[in-house]
Amino acid sequence: MTDLHTLLNEATCELNTVTDLKSLDDCRVAWLGKQGKITAQLKNLGQLPADQRRDAGQKINEIKNQVAALIEVRLAILNTEKISAQLAAESVDVSLPGRRQSLGSLHPVSLTRERISQIFMGMGFDIEIGPEIEDDYHNFAALNIAEFHPARAMQDTFYFDDGKLLRTHTSTVQIRTLKEAVKENRLPLRAIAPGRVYRRDFDVTHTPMFHQVEGLCVDEANNVSFASLKGIIIEFLRVFFSQSIKIRFRASYFPFTEPSAEVDITCQQCHGAGCRICKHTGWLEVLGCGMVHPRVLAMAGVDSEKYSGWAFGVGLDRLTMLRYNISDLRALFENDLRLLQQFSGLTA
Repeated sequence: MTDLHTLLNEATCELNTVTDLKSLDDCRVAWLGKQGKITAQLKNLGQLPADQRRDAGQKINEIKNQVAALIEVRLAILNTEKISAQLAAESVDVSLPGRRQSLGSLHPVSLTRERISQIFMGMGFDIEIGPEIEDDYHNFAALNIAEFHPARAMQDTFYFDDGKLLRTHTSTVQIRTLKEAVKENRLPLRAIAPGRVYRRDFDVTHTPMFHQVEGLCVDEANNVSFASLKGIIIEFLRVFFSQSIKIRFRASYFPFTEPSAEVDITCQQCHGAGCRICKHTGWLEVLGCGMVHPRVLAMAGVDSEKYSGWAFGVGLDRLTMLRYNISDLRALFENDLRLLQQFSGLTA
């Protein structure tokens, strides 16, 4: 019994000096574990005479329970001290000013898309969308693009194994919109189709994925002309840039329009003086346009004898560069916060 009381005193002194939970657990194992000091006393009961074992076992269990109780008390004290220390470290000074919430902003491409949409909706145009994964018919054939046209080549277009492809222009929406309009008897129509398009190209002014806006107007032949197309484009560019800018129309060729033209504006980076962006010409091409080819109207089910139309396609990313003085198109897609934070608070 003298040994048991000595063990209890020793355990009490040791537990009172424990200052962390890890040391407390080590102490518990040392006293109550399978190889612990009190457990060893229970294992030695077999060495006592039979008539002493019962009383000795009760005494050892009492000491064991007392040590276990001391461990629980010490555990509660250490947990309380830990929580108090944590609360002190994480205390909040209520007198400090509040933290402002960081708000995001629209991407410059989104701002440009919204601005263009607002301008054309104000002119009476509807917004149309179409699938980005297209078939050969809507992307090429229905737009009067010949079977062996270079645009169909693998080096220009992303193809899938099943013959589908990533659309190379938003003109595919033109065909789908015309078909729906004929089916629902909704002619005449005015619509724009903003969206992502894909081509195998990557440099300062081109990326594999970029954005276009397709514009389309179809009405009875005497209500549509190239002159009205020019008027719409000139007004759009004037409102978009919020200033009078020099604009020129150059005769061009597109399979899906006839006659066709490309539209250039004065380079907004160098203001016509010549720079890397405009290849030192002072001009930048911003869109292509023309009168919808009669074959395109016919393939969409439109009576080309009764109806006529014009269409244009504008590079949304290039307009973004010009409006916000961004010198490299690739910067729009690199997600550099230093660039994007400059547009915080801007609206379309």
